[in-house]
Amino acid sequence: MKRDDKSAMDELFHFYYHRLFHFSKSILKIENEIDDILQDVFVKIWLNRTKIDNAETFNAFIYTITKNEVLNLIRSNLRNQSFRNELYTRAVAEEYQTPNEIEYTEIKAGIDKIVANLPPKRQQVFILSRTESLSNKEIAQQLNISEKTVEDHITHAIKHIKSSMKEMGLISILYLYLFL
Repeated sequence: MKRDDKSAMDELFHFYYHRLFHFSKSILKIENEIDDILQDVFVKIWLNRTKIDNAETFNAFIYTITKNEVLNLIRSNLRNQSFRNELYTRAVAEEYQTPNEIEYTEIKAGIDKIVANLPPKRQQVFILSRTESLSNKEIAQQLNISEKTVEDHITHAIKHIKSSMKEMGLISILYLYLFL
């Protein structure tokens, strides 16, 4: 590939495509987005082919790129309700899925109440992270605090929410709100 041999890229594509497809599906659960992700992965590999020095670490390298592309897609689509619904339906075991909109609304209201009771700065950081999908770096810059402080606020917020959810008996639904 370093010598611009497109047949080497073809071999790489045929060797990794199905592996990366299944890997991506294990994270994303939505097949119709995976082809675009893998196209981006292979384009990045081709564009950075001259920088690839170690054949022994290439496997980890291509899987890391794939994982990052999947996570980027998830982050960029979190505001899209139909994407969230699709991801939720595929990612959460059927017995934990909310059977109707009323129950979902009640659970979300309970979580919102827990979040509203967080200390103001922690609440603000948590909302920027989970609702606005900002990175820790973006939050730190926006609030003029360190990234480590952002991480600390998020960690403590999640611990508090988990603890409160256990008391409510709704810990399995926590996944939906915190990670989707």
